[in-house]
Amino acid sequence: MQSIEPHWVASLYFAAFATGCAVAFLILAGMFPLRARPDAARSSLAMLLVAGNAVLLIVLLAATCLYGYSELRWSTLIVVAGLVVLFAPGLFEALPAPLRDGRAGLIVLAGAQALALAALAKVGGLPWTNMS
Repeated sequence: MQSIEPHWVASLYFAAFATGCAVAFLILAGMFPLRARPDAARSSLAMLLVAGNAVLLIVLLAATCLYGYSELRWSTLIVVAGLVVLFAPGLFEALPAPLRDGRAGLIVLAGAQALALAALAKVGGLPWTNMS
């Protein structure tokens, strides 16, 4: 494995974070355009959740790309990202409908993205995450 990718643990982390980004994108894609949202996500609270999740997704996607770029070889980055794009829709389809189309799913998604950002900051070695 060392000859293929010297940082294979980083490739596993990148795959997990990229999968989270892909599934979050698929969930949020179903919420746009805002006037065509599912009935379970038509309240003003749900609109705030959609906007907040979109912001979290942009930050998580940028941080994941930066992490992959700084830790992995280009070939590994492309192969892992391709596998994530290939298999993430299957994971999305396996989610129950309330998690894909409702307010509960948006709340869970916001928590999962915040947790992924915290884990990425810790794994990525950002200096401010080591402060006590």
